[in-house]
Amino acid sequence: MRDIKNNLDGVSSIDPASTTATTNGSGVDLRDYDGAMMMFQAGTADTGNGDETYTPGVEESDDNSSYSAVAASDLEGALANMTANSVQRIGYKGAKRYIRAVLPLGGTTPSINASAVVVRGLPHRSPSA
Repeated sequence: MRDIKNNLDGVSSIDPASTTATTNGSGVDLRDYDGAMMMFQAGTADTGNGDETYTPGVEESDDNSSYSAVAASDLEGALANMTANSVQRIGYKGAKRYIRAVLPLGGTTPSINASAVVVRGLPHRSPSA
C-alpha cells in the first residue's frame, strides 16, 4: 500500500461552525506544494423557505490580502449548491500562492453548519507536516 499520510496536508480554511451570512475562509499557503484541492462539508442546513442557497467557491491570491474568484479553467470539477449532510470537493490547478474557501449564503433565512479544508499535495519535501 502507498503512503499518503506523509504526502498530504490538510489545512482548515473555514472552521466548522453554524453561519447565517456569507463567509470568507482563511487563506492557505500553497508554497512548497504542487497540488491542492478544496473540500467543503455541510451538516444541517435551513431550507424552510425553499429559497436558501449555499454555493461554495474558491478564491486565489498572490499576497494573502487581495483575493479574486478562481477561473473555471483553473479548477478541476465544479461546485453546486450545498445540501444538508453533504461533501463536495474541487481541485485547484492555478498558479497563485494562496487559496481560500468562500461560502456565499442567499435567500430568506439561510443557516448552515459547514466547514472547508484545503488538502495540499505533491510536497516538495516529505513528510509534509
